[in-house]
Amino acid sequence: MKYRILILFSIMTAVKAPAVEPLVSGAYGLGFDVVLPGSPVEIYDAITGDISGWWDHSFSGKPHKLYIEAKPGGGFYEIFNERGDGALHATVIYAERGKQLRFDGPLGLSGRALQSVVTYTFSAVGTDSTRLGLSVHMSGEIDQPTAEGVEKVWRHFLLERFAPYIRSGEHRNRRAGSVN
Repeated sequence: MKYRILILFSIMTAVKAPAVEPLVSGAYGLGFDVVLPGSPVEIYDAITGDISGWWDHSFSGKPHKLYIEAKPGGGFYEIFNERGDGALHATVIYAERGKQLRFDGPLGLSGRALQSVVTYTFSAVGTDSTRLGLSVHMSGEIDQPTAEGVEKVWRHFLLERFAPYIRSGEHRNRRAGSVN
């Protein structure tokens, strides 16, 4: 018995206790909007379904599929290959075609302890355009430089990628909602 206790004590003292690392945490919000040609339903359909025509950030570099399932409980998926390996960037928590889409998840910050809620709103402007509003709220393991980087990335997605994609008419060449 004495021998077993000595071995157990030796094992316990040889194992280092995990280091506890304090993390920076905080919260922030950002928002902006852009007016685009097309109806609210047309813009909603272009920002959901297959988004590979304009969304250019991914874990895999060249995803096999990249899409948002626009329904409650649907996912914002990046599928890496034909086997189905991939990532769930976010989960859709509200979907009303042509009016509002909301999803939560870490998006590109996977691996951090944070909560991110992204909301798109769609409202008609005149008879031929839509105001696309973006609201992003994040809390958790996030510091000021990362928050500023996230703001730049969202501006990139919507103003430098999505808006030109819509204005070029390229979205009309893709089947709405297609993930093929």
